[in-house]
Amino acid sequence: MALWTPRTWTGLAALSGLCAVALGAFAAHGVHAAKPVEWLHTGALYQMTHALAVFGAFALARAGARGMGLAAGLFLAGTVLFSGSLYAMALGAPRILGAVTPLGGLSFMLGWAILAWRAFTLPAND
Repeated sequence: MALWTPRTWTGLAALSGLCAVALGAFAAHGVHAAKPVEWLHTGALYQMTHALAVFGAFALARAGARGMGLAAGLFLAGTVLFSGSLYAMALGAPRILGAVTPLGGLSFMLGWAILAWRAFTLPAND
């Protein structure tokens, strides 16, 4: 049985969405310092956006697009690197961890590039 099935990455996307809501709520109600609130909000926004992107990748996979597992994996990895580093800093980790954040952004961009490329290679149903 393959580990990275659509079932796995859609389940991870749903958990990611759940975490985004929880951390967004924590930013709104549990943190009062401006910079940590900003980091939590930014992390939650990007995490939710990319949780939904994983569902989009799943829909494209069902439509016959190839490479959607890679796109979904990049979105999920980007969430760990980008949002995770922001969350960690908001919770007191050293700011040097912010050096990891752009790697998450790069993962997001690569995922979107793959998603677009493969979407445009789907057969036309005119």
